[in-house]
Amino acid sequence: MSEKTLDSKAIDMLRDLPGLIPVLRESFEDWTIRTFNREQHECRNYLSPNRRDFYKILMITGGAGIFSLGLNTWYIDEPTILFIHPNDIISWKNLSADGPDDLSAGYYCLFKRSFINAHPPLKATIEKFGLFTDKGKSVIRLAPADVPVLTRFFARMQEEELVGDAFNQEAMEAYLQLIMVESSRVAHFPKANDVSDEYHHIHRFFDLLESETAQINKETPIRIKTAKEFADSLGIHPNHLNALLKKHTGQNVSTHIRNRLLEETKVLLVQTDWTLQDISYSIGFADQPNFNQFFKKNTGHTPAEFRKGYRAGA
Repeated sequence: MSEKTLDSKAIDMLRDLPGLIPVLRESFEDWTIRTFNREQHECRNYLSPNRRDFYKILMITGGAGIFSLGLNTWYIDEPTILFIHPNDIISWKNLSADGPDDLSAGYYCLFKRSFINAHPPLKATIEKFGLFTDKGKSVIRLAPADVPVLTRFFARMQEEELVGDAFNQEAMEAYLQLIMVESSRVAHFPKANDVSDEYHHIHRFFDLLESETAQINKETPIRIKTAKEFADSLGIHPNHLNALLKKHTGQNVSTHIRNRLLEETKVLLVQTDWTLQDISYSIGFADQPNFNQFFKKNTGHTPAEFRKGYRAGA
């Protein structure tokens, strides 16, 4: 990992990224742990402002990129392993060229909270080493000699996933623990670069959006949901906040709020037995007809159709 200083243009990593894709929470999908080889499943440029239902361990052994975690940024061009909590606001800009020496390499593993809850020893290891919660430990630079050991653990997890026998999840749990133990043993924590003032405002917006949607329930509906309300809460002029988000993400404030509420609505429809009226109220609609119109306009289905369709395919 280079010790180079990132200038403001490089730190503004969300600018001019035609491949920018949001990583949305898909907690209702039927999986608990997945492992991927970066040579076959490369990490594209993306921004993940939403809280997710999975933890992620990303090991980069080839290629280069800019990784942002909260309000810190790392330029990565040497072997590095990253531990990403579901609530982290992250982004990745792939800087790898098309030449044979710049191809993406490494692995990443996604595992859900339900997998952790089903394996208490794994939960204890996560809490002991704090790699996901202590942001000073979440990015670890690896020496070349460290890579083969960790690579074997990821490769074995991928093999176990394909085998799918009665003990494969216990085996993957053990390899996850070994990855955390080995990473902590060889850990070297590189210094992060602060992000620009513009990205600081963007981070604060997404953090507020997440904190608002995280508190949604039947008794307490979302407190603020308009662009002006968010801007006022952040102490920023609505036009300035709108311009920043449009510049760095390609979408304005209202679009981000709408998409986040739609995502939360889908999760509530799938994961709860709340009535449509309860869900409508919780995401800020005074009456159900307006909620139905909002959902159908943006998804092509009524809330009832979406819920029925998911349960029919379950």
